[in-house]
Amino acid sequence: MAKINDNYHKLQSGYLFPEIARRTREFAERNPGATLVKLGIGDTTKPLTPTVIKSLHQEIDNLANAKTYTGYGVEQGNPDLRQALADYYKSFGVNIHADEVFVSDGAKPDSANIQSIFADNSVIAVQDPVYPVYVDSAVIGGKTREYKDGRYEGIVYMDCNEDNGFFPEIPKQKVDLIYLCSPNNPTGAVATHEQLKAFIDYAHANDAVIIFDSAYAAFISDPSLPRSIYEIEGAETCAIEISSFSKLAGFTGVRLGWTIVPHKLAIEGTHPGEVQALWNRRQSTMFNGASNIVQPGGMAVLSKPGLKESQELIDYYMANAKIIRDGLNDVGITTFGGVNAPYIWAKTPGGMDSWEFFDLLMNQAHVVGTPGVGFGRGGEGYFRLSAFSDRANVKKAMKSIKVNLHL
Repeated sequence: MAKINDNYHKLQSGYLFPEIARRTREFAERNPGATLVKLGIGDTTKPLTPTVIKSLHQEIDNLANAKTYTGYGVEQGNPDLRQALADYYKSFGVNIHADEVFVSDGAKPDSANIQSIFADNSVIAVQDPVYPVYVDSAVIGGKTREYKDGRYEGIVYMDCNEDNGFFPEIPKQKVDLIYLCSPNNPTGAVATHEQLKAFIDYAHANDAVIIFDSAYAAFISDPSLPRSIYEIEGAETCAIEISSFSKLAGFTGVRLGWTIVPHKLAIEGTHPGEVQALWNRRQSTMFNGASNIVQPGGMAVLSKPGLKESQELIDYYMANAKIIRDGLNDVGITTFGGVNAPYIWAKTPGGMDSWEFFDLLMNQAHVVGTPGVGFGRGGEGYFRLSAFSDRANVKKAMKSIKVNLHL
C-alpha cells in the first residue's frame, strides 16, 4: 500500500506567505482605491543587464542551428563556468579548484538537497531567525520530531538577537551540520572573520560540517568582512559553501547557482574527497545539470563588463536600502542590516508583535513587509523590509510611513 511521507504534515512555515496574501487581499477588498507598496519579498525587480541578455540571445540562436546545437550537458556544470567561478573567488583572495565547484539551478535547492549526503540521524543547527528552507528540508527528511513552542524538537536553534549582533554563539552541545547564512536573510547581519573562525574550530573539534550560504555576499562593501567562508583558515576541511547568481545578477527566475565541496573536506569515517564524491553522485543521479541556455549567461555575469553591470544593480538596491533604513530611523524605528545586505531588519515599535505591526503598517501607510516571526521564534518583535524594489516605490513607501504611520 502506498503511503505519503508524514513528515510533510509537520511543516509549519508555509503559513507565512499565504497569511500575508490573505491579509493584503482583504485590505484591497476593504480599500478598493488604495495601492499597496510591497517591500516584503526578496525578489529582484531590475531587468537583466545588456551583457547577460546578449549572451542568452546568442545561446538561443546556437540552439536553432544544427552545427551549434547542444543537448545534455555535464551534470557538474559547464567546465568554462566552473573555471570562471574559481577565478571569481580568486578576485577576493580565495583559491578553489574548478572541479570543486558544482553548478546548479540555484542556492535554495542545493541548501535542501545537500542534507541527503549526510546520515539520517544528523543533528542540525540553524540560526534563529532562519531562512525556512534549512529547517523545512530537515523536517521533510525526517531529521526532526514534534513542533512545540515555535520550534522543532531535534533541531538545535542558535539564537540571534540584539545582544549578540544577530550572529550566534557556537552550540553548547555536539551537532553534525551547521547552517550559517552571511549576509543573513532575514537580519542583514554579516559574520566577521573571528566569528566564523570560532565555528570552524568547533566543526574541527566535533567532526561537524558547516553549510555556508553566501547568496548575498556580493552586497558586502566593507573590505574587512569575509565574502566566503574559505577566507578563514581551516574552512576547506570542514565547510561547504552554497551561493547563487539570483541576487548577484538578478537571476531569481533565470535560476543558476553553485555549491563548493572542497577536496579536503572530510568527516568521521571518511577520507578527503569522499564527501565531494557523494555530492557528485547525488547530482549525477538526480540532476541533469543547469540549463545550457543559462550557463553562458552566468559566464557573461562573471566577465569584466558583466561584473561592472552587476555591481551597478547591487549599488541601486543598496541605495534603496539606505533610503529605507534612514526613513524608518526618522520615525523612531530601530533598524539593523541594510548596510552590507539588501535586507533591513526593523524592531517593532512599542512592544508590538510582528503581525500587529504588519497590520498597522499596511493599514496606515499602505506598505507591506514580512513579519519577523515568519522566520522563526527568534524573529518575533521584528520586521523585514527588502530593498529589491523600484526606487520610486521605495520613496513612496518611506514618504507614506513618515506622513501616515502613527506610533
